[in-house]
Amino acid sequence: MSVTRNNHYVPQWHQTRFLQGGSNTLSYLDLKPTLHTRGDGTLVPGKSLFQTPPVRAFCTRDLYSTFFGTDVNDEIERRLFGNIDARGADAIRAFSGTDQTAWHDNFESLFQYLDIQKLRTPKGLSWLQTQYPELSQNELMLEMQGIRMLNVTTWTTGVREIVSAENSPTKFILTDHPVTIYNHAAPPKDRRNDFPGDPSIAQKASQTIYPLGPDHCLILTNLEYAKDPTTSPLEKRTFARNFQRALVNTINFIRTRQLTETQVIEINFIAKSRANRYIAAGQKEWLYPETSVTKSWQDLRTTLLPPENELFHFGGEMFVGYEGGRVHYQDEFGREEEPRPWLTKTLPEVSPKNRDICPCGSGLRFSQCCKLKPVHLRTSWSEKGIRERNLMLMKGIQNLLELDGKDWDDVRSEMTDEKISTLYKIYASLWPRETDLLSLLPKPDGTFRSVYTGSLHPKLISEFALGSALFFGEIIIQHPFINPMSLREERRPTQDPSAYRGEVLKSLLTFVSIFPLVEQGLVHLVPDPWDFDLHLRDQTMNMAEARHRHIRFDLGSDPRLDAVVKEDTQRMFMGLPDEAIVSQLARVPNVAPSISPDDFIAHVREMRRRDPLAVLQDHTVGDGGMLNMLKMAPNFEMSMYLAQATGAQILTDSPFRWMELQGALNRRHLNASPALEELRTAMYSSPIRFPVGFSPLMELKSGGAFDGVSSALSSAYRYLVKTKPGAAKPNFESQLAARFDRGKRPADAAIEKAKVPHTLGRVSSIFRLGGLQDNAVNRLLLMSSSEHHLPSVPMATYISRWPEEDQR
Repeated sequence: MSVTRNNHYVPQWHQTRFLQGGSNTLSYLDLKPTLHTRGDGTLVPGKSLFQTPPVRAFCTRDLYSTFFGTDVNDEIERRLFGNIDARGADAIRAFSGTDQTAWHDNFESLFQYLDIQKLRTPKGLSWLQTQYPELSQNELMLEMQGIRMLNVTTWTTGVREIVSAENSPTKFILTDHPVTIYNHAAPPKDRRNDFPGDPSIAQKASQTIYPLGPDHCLILTNLEYAKDPTTSPLEKRTFARNFQRALVNTINFIRTRQLTETQVIEINFIAKSRANRYIAAGQKEWLYPETSVTKSWQDLRTTLLPPENELFHFGGEMFVGYEGGRVHYQDEFGREEEPRPWLTKTLPEVSPKNRDICPCGSGLRFSQCCKLKPVHLRTSWSEKGIRERNLMLMKGIQNLLELDGKDWDDVRSEMTDEKISTLYKIYASLWPRETDLLSLLPKPDGTFRSVYTGSLHPKLISEFALGSALFFGEIIIQHPFINPMSLREERRPTQDPSAYRGEVLKSLLTFVSIFPLVEQGLVHLVPDPWDFDLHLRDQTMNMAEARHRHIRFDLGSDPRLDAVVKEDTQRMFMGLPDEAIVSQLARVPNVAPSISPDDFIAHVREMRRRDPLAVLQDHTVGDGGMLNMLKMAPNFEMSMYLAQATGAQILTDSPFRWMELQGALNRRHLNASPALEELRTAMYSSPIRFPVGFSPLMELKSGGAFDGVSSALSSAYRYLVKTKPGAAKPNFESQLAARFDRGKRPADAAIEKAKVPHTLGRVSSIFRLGGLQDNAVNRLLLMSSSEHHLPSVPMATYISRWPEEDQR
């Protein structure tokens, strides 16, 4: 079978729809004709206007080909696009007509086709290429398939209109990027439109234009903008979530407008303005709409806005009942829950003053926080921020458990199933499923910060992770509490609290240990991103499963984690009923005869009392068992995801996670030269002291003894972010190592002088120009509608215990 290498990015069947009067050719205009050199050396453009049949138009060689050595593969052209085009052709024909049954049958096919059509053009593929640091042709084809369906939810939940040019002498034209995005606030010369960019479809005033043929054009408009054209055009629409399931009426299309010739020409002008290089039309006169358009770019929106009296077909609330009594609710934006008033904030009417508390909820003054940040790098001002929600959670816990005047043993002894259920309800009320977590997370604003990934066990997290705030900037840690809404109903702590008696103590003690740092802004305690995006969760889990097939890790190689696993196992034993404990005793050889059952039970109870994480209530492990969770979070993909989304390095004390991070570097940068070798050696060769406890940590931070060492590491981070591979600065790198050594001396001296309790850690780092990167993670960010993230993770740091023999 011959290989197809001449790839049509606008299908021939679709081009054929634009032929006029029995002609078999289209008028074809090259907007960037090839320049030819005259004999005198001057350049002149070549021919720009052609008559050509569809077989020769809108195509290029090897656009979709994949290569394996010298072999060329055309399966994407034949199999992927062959199937999509066949269904797309049926859908385009259906929606050019008036048969509503055909609309319903072809609804999904229409939007699936539009989505891949926007991506498959040279402009679309160039845009996709910019979302990754580097992609080979084969990788580009893989990523193109990986993000299919990216825009479908946005389109289907908006206002859908098909306008007609049947009464116009001028008909719609076709371009080499036929799925056109128009936003009245982003004119063609706006930087957002620099090749290969388009305004984001998720922005409120962005409208999608697609000619179904010469006589019909599909216009898709975000509902908020259609209802209120004065809304902020470049803000994201409410609940802008890709891949969100949503119920829509498949036959609701507005089809009442017959456009005038002026309006048709205006739409053609917009399409031509967003084309890459080529446009085509049934008649050559239609290729020059700019000669007739008199409106400004902003005023063209009047032609595209759907008629106000037809908007009643869209939006509104929806209730769907199912057998068994379950009711599904959905509002006009696709949210399955109503907004919670205690999580919303009123935007300030005027810009805050320098000394005002910043509206983002950081607790800092405006001049110290958001004032100097561009708007797109600020966290949300209209919703309670991450810190504010943690403050609310702590207040709820204090009221629920009546913490004033109580010690930890009191809390444990008074922990009832009702309190457990209520505590998790409080947490769920602060983090509903519809939360836009990316809008609340810190942005890549140049601030030095770290994403911690490792065990969320209270015994381990205080050893290195919390003290790292003195060295590695703000620390982002995943919340120890699980969100009950992320679990099946019968497994939720709100429904089966007794199973969480041990788990709630670990989560509560971890939260209480971290909270003072949260209050001071040194730690961002963030929920699991999976709680709010089921598509993100499913994609990440599939990636992790595929990756783990090639990874072997022995739990014994992490003695810290191994120790807490054994302790957790012992707690499970201590929670058994007395008779079960005695039964276990009888199985231990040479022990049972030497101790009475009553004495053994008393001994176990004393062990339980002394263990701060043991449940004090009797019969802890009942018929339903007790949950014992080992939280290593976030996982590799989500650590990379959060680090790129927030502009952070990755910090871990887990040898398993460190192995995964090294694997990411090896996969993507086998030939990359290491950077900051002298700094890496300086950090690794001497022990780093990590203070333990909130008060000592804050005392050391306020004293400024750690400013030098943290400044050196912050400079290293910025150097890695800004310096491209091949542009290393050896002198600057040497200076950083010297700065680190100078800064470490007063830091060590301050700890020694104050006799601060501390642990000794060995710090290993990965420094590479170009950073750590995994295409799968960049794909996840793209799917999540993230628009401002780093292309890679600048650096990663691993903290392990300083070898005991080196401490002597």
